[in-house]
Amino acid sequence: MEPVDGNAIGGLLIEIFGTEMTNVRGTCAACNATGPVASFAVYRSGPGIVARCRACDGELMVLVRRQAITCVDLRGLARLGK
Repeated sequence: MEPVDGNAIGGLLIEIFGTEMTNVRGTCAACNATGPVASFAVYRSGPGIVARCRACDGELMVLVRRQAITCVDLRGLARLGK
């Protein structure tokens, strides 16, 4: 499956964080590559959404919605912020 860019999850990220997140920079915990959330490789198939680093393919974010709850795993990010 071909990934889409991080803009595809922009609306969901606004729901979770309460603000626009696609321009926020994230740093991969595995390889230290840094870029805006909009540049992440996003896979939307399966039970959740996975955002991966374009440099090393490491998992940056995992988002799973179950009923009215969205579970967020950001362990793949060393940093998320401007």
